[in-house]
This record gives sequence, structure tokens and C-alpha cells, in this order.
Amino acid sequence: MTAGTSTTAALSARTREVEPRPDLLDALGAGGFAWLDGTGDSWTPGLVTSGVVARVAPGDAVAFLRAIATDGRADPGPVAVGALPFTDPGDGRLVVPARIERLTADGRAWLTESGPGAPDGEGAAASAPPGEVGPETFDRSRWRTAVGRALAEIASGRLSKVVLARDSVFEADTSVDRAAVLRRLRTTEHGCFLFADGHFVGASPELLVRRAAGRLVSRPMAGTVAVGAHEPAAGPGALLRSGKDRREHELVVAAVVEAFERLGAVPVRVDGPTLARLASVAHLATRVEGPTGPAGPAGAASRSGGEAPAVPTVVDAMLALHPTPAVGGTPVGAALDLIASLEPGGRGRYAGPVGWVDARGDGEFAVAIRSAEISGPRARLFAGAGIVAGSDADAEWDETEAKLEPMRGALGVTRPAG
Repeated sequence: MTAGTSTTAALSARTREVEPRPDLLDALGAGGFAWLDGTGDSWTPGLVTSGVVARVAPGDAVAFLRAIATDGRADPGPVAVGALPFTDPGDGRLVVPARIERLTADGRAWLTESGPGAPDGEGAAASAPPGEVGPETFDRSRWRTAVGRALAEIASGRLSKVVLARDSVFEADTSVDRAAVLRRLRTTEHGCFLFADGHFVGASPELLVRRAAGRLVSRPMAGTVAVGAHEPAAGPGALLRSGKDRREHELVVAAVVEAFERLGAVPVRVDGPTLARLASVAHLATRVEGPTGPAGPAGAASRSGGEAPAVPTVVDAMLALHPTPAVGGTPVGAALDLIASLEPGGRGRYAGPVGWVDARGDGEFAVAIRSAEISGPRARLFAGAGIVAGSDADAEWDETEAKLEPMRGALGVTRPAG
């Protein structure tokens, strides 16, 4: 089912408070969506879904949700959820689930059921089957060649930064259980957003954008060092003193600030950089915040191609921000062209936006890093590294290895696919 006037006219939704489950993930349907916020003291708030009543283009999601007849409760109510492709996320689709279970920050649990007529969630469409996971497309030699070409482009002045991503394919003894993967990630990846969209699973520390209480918030990350067993002698605090990493980080923050200004989220407040320490790596992180309000100068266009809206929704902001230099590069057009030529396997949903939006235009999207596509016993893991002047190919490879560790452990895969 896709968005349309006749479709929304037949949809209704009902929300009621329910008894909290011992584990919210027990409500996750086959092929459903999961979102747990682990950036605070606990894994709340969170939501999990099952079933599908509609699939909508991101730009149509808020209008579609507003057209659903509800029982008068706006919060919580129907949402659209999903992980969008890295390339042209506006052409992707978000799902309006038949059933949503939420756990809010105050410990209360809510159930929203949507459907035609009486919202019982029956007859919901099944999720798409997993894609095939073939051989990985980068080895260390090819990586060195790609980084060398990127450095040549940077030296020529055509680029300041480009983020190169590599995949790593692993195989387990039996089919990978995504619910078990999510539970393992929940025990190890504090400070992250835990997500699953069908067969795409991950734990991202990077908030692309949140809209709530009339404000937009982003927390870009760039600049990385390994921690734990592979921690350098200087410690992760050396990131704050690293000229290379500070320059890389500043490029990302400047792009986010510029997007907020185009969206009219001014005055923009910038706090950072600070050190965000995770299970296997630490990043430089900066909080960028601004109020939603009137748009910027007439004709100011978002990166998605349209004019900045008068009151931007979280989807408007997501499309304006993606891809930040943290996952693409700068200038963005030249960086994306180079990525397309150097990454033969494509990224799919890796490093694309993942999250949710409600009928008010509030919601949140993370950058879908630290992620894997699962197909039976095989899993394709992804990790990237920002290439700037002074980058070393072997050091960047080692950085991607550290970024792959959390997903390897959660997936229970220890050997490369043969």
C-alpha cells in the first residue's frame, strides 16, 4: 500500500496505555522496526513495530500521518519509520506500521494500532525479503589504492574531505537472529541509538537530527581513535589536541550549522567539541541546536532540492542535512562522485538516515553507521573513515577495524565468509 488520498481516508488509529513489557524487544514483529535510545542513563525512550499499513515517501510522511483518523490522542500516535538509502534518501520509503509499542522516558508503555476501519492491524503486509550477501568488495590493497586516489583529489584542491566506506562479510554457523543481535548490542553499545529495519541492524552514536519542543538538535561526530585493547598510549584525549582530527570535525560542524541557518533554525547554538567515548572507539562530538521558526532568505534551497520550509519538520531537516561531511565529504557533490567511483559495491542503507517521524513533524533520525545487513547466516558489516590531507591508508584501515568490532561481537561472527 502506498500513500494516497483514498488510502488515508480509510485509515484510523487508536492509542491506549498498556502494561510495560519486561523487554520491549519481545514486541518486535518479523521484519518490523526497532528504535531504542541508549544515549541517556537507560534504553528509553524506545519503540518497536510490527505489520505495515502503508509505505510512503519521506516527504509525504507527515501529511499522510495527519490524514489518519485518530482517537484524539496526538502523543503518542501513528508514526512513519525506517532506514533510508545513503544515495537519494528522499526516493526511499518509510513504513506506517500496523502496530507500535512504545516505552516512554517516564516508564509508561503505549500501544498504537492502525489500519482500515477498526484498527486491529490484521492483514499487514510482510516485510521485503533480505537481499543476497555476496563477497566483500574491498581488501587492504584495494583500500590503499582508493585512499591514494582520494588524497590526490584532496591535494588537487577539488576536495577537502571524503569519507570512504568498506564492507566486511562474515558467516556464522547458523542463521543470525536479529533479536539476539539487538539484545547483545543493548548490553555493550551504551551511548548509541539501537535500530533494526527488517534485516538491517545497527547501533549508531550519531544523531543526525531531532525535532522536539520546537527545537532542532544535531550531534555530528568526526575524528576517531580506538579505545580499549587498541587504545593508543596517548589515550583518547589526544583527539582533542589533534589538528588533523579537529579540522575534520570542524568541516562537519560547519555544514550542520549552515543547514540549520538555511532551515531558519536560528540563532544556532554550538557546544563542543567534546569527547564521546564508546565501547571500541571515541569520537569528537559537537551539539548543534536551534529553534524551528521562519525560513531563511527567499529561495534558500535545501540539499534535497526544495525551498526551506517555513516550519521545518524533522524530515525536512533530515533531507537538508544528509549527507553530512561525517559520512560523505566536502564539497558534497565532488565527494559523492568520488565515493561512487571508488566503492564498487555501493552502500545501500549504510550511513543513510534511520529513524521516525510523527504527525506533528517531530521525531529523530540517526546516521546508520555501525550496521550490518543480515541474510541467513551471512552478514555484511560496514565501516567508514574520513580522508583528509595527512591521512594514512593503513591507519584509516585500522580505524575501520575498530569500528567493525561492536557489530562482529553482536552478530557472533568470527570468521570471514569463504
